[in-house]
Amino acid sequence: MREGHEFRISPRERLVLSAIIELYIATGEPVSSQAVARHFENKDGLSSATIRNVMAVLGDIGLLDQPHTSAGRLPTPKAFRYHVEQLQQSARGVAGGQAAGQLSNQISEQRREQIDDSFNGVSSPQQYLERTSHVLALISSGLGLALSNSTVQQVLEHIHFSRLSTGRVLAVLVTKAGVVQDRVLTLDRDLSYEDLELSARYLNENFRGWPLDRIRAEVARRVDQERAEYNRRLIALEELCRQGALAAGIQGPTIYIEGMANLLAGELDRERLRQMLLALEAKQRLVELLNAYVDARQHEVRVVVGLDEAMPAMQDLVLIGAPARFGAESMGTVAVIAPTRIQYQEMIQAVSYIARLSERVLEGPVQ
Repeated sequence: MREGHEFRISPRERLVLSAIIELYIATGEPVSSQAVARHFENKDGLSSATIRNVMAVLGDIGLLDQPHTSAGRLPTPKAFRYHVEQLQQSARGVAGGQAAGQLSNQISEQRREQIDDSFNGVSSPQQYLERTSHVLALISSGLGLALSNSTVQQVLEHIHFSRLSTGRVLAVLVTKAGVVQDRVLTLDRDLSYEDLELSARYLNENFRGWPLDRIRAEVARRVDQERAEYNRRLIALEELCRQGALAAGIQGPTIYIEGMANLLAGELDRERLRQMLLALEAKQRLVELLNAYVDARQHEVRVVVGLDEAMPAMQDLVLIGAPARFGAESMGTVAVIAPTRIQYQEMIQAVSYIARLSERVLEGPVQ
C-alpha cells in the first residue's frame, strides 16, 4: 500500500497544485495555466508565465499529467494523495492534535441534517448498515459500501423447534435484529414433542435478549449445577444446543452496496467499464478490499487514492472508509468508492460522521 511521498514542493507549487485539483474536481476537464491565473485573480507573482513554469515542475515530479500536447494538465493519483495528506494535516491542526477521522463536528449543518433525516426509524445494526450504503451513495455520487463484522454478537428474540422425524429437528431462530435463521439438526438421541416444547419455552422465557454464545455457555453451566432438578429438560436442551440450534448465523460478513449506476455514468472507456463491473460484482473482492485498507482497531477515516494495486480496473477511484463501532465492539466498515475528482474534505467528514452515528442508532432511533 502506498503511503507518504518522496518529494518536497514549495509553498507556491503547493498553492498552484491545490488550485488545479480544485478546478479539476469542479469541471472534470484538463486545467490550463490561464484558468489557474483566473482562479488567483492575477495575484502578484502568479502570472500565466509563472504558473506555466510551476506546472512544468509539478509535471516533472509526477503530480500533473498532460493528456495531449495542447491540452491543460490533470492531477495524478500521486497529486490526490498529497492533497489528502494536506487536508488531514490541516484538520489535525484545527483540532489541536485530533485525527482527521474524528472531525465530525466540522461537517456542515445542512449535510448533518440530511444524514440524520436519512437515519430516522433505524434501530438495529442491520438496518443501520443497509441505510448507510444508500446514504453514502447518495451524497458521494459514488459507490456506498457497508460491511458487517461477522463477529458481531447475535441476540435471541425467539426460538421454535419442530420434530421432523426420529433424531431430526427443525430449529427456527429469530434474532433481535430481525434475522430469521432455520436449520435442520441431526440429534444423537430422539426427543419428543414435549421435550422440544419445554426446551423452546425455557429458552424464550429465560434468555430472550441474551447473546447466543452466552446462552450456550449458561445452559452448560446450569446443566452442571442443577442436573438433579432440571435433569430431563436441560439434557434435552443441551443436546439441541450442542447440535447447533444456537449456532451463529450465516458464515462470513455481509456487504451492502448501492450506487453502481453513479460510477457507470462517468466511465466512457467500454473495456475499462467491463473490467470495473467484473471487479465490483465480485463481492468477496470488495470485502477483502475493505478489510485490507480499513483497520477496525483504529478510529480514523482511511483515504486510499488509486485502487489499482488491489484491482487494476479501479486505478482512477478513491476509497474513503472508517470502522463503525458500538462502544468497544466493531460493527463493521462503512465506505465510499468514488472517482478521484470527489470533494475530499466533505466526504471524509461525512464518512466519519456516519461511522460515529452507529452509537446513536444502537442506543435508539435517530431523532
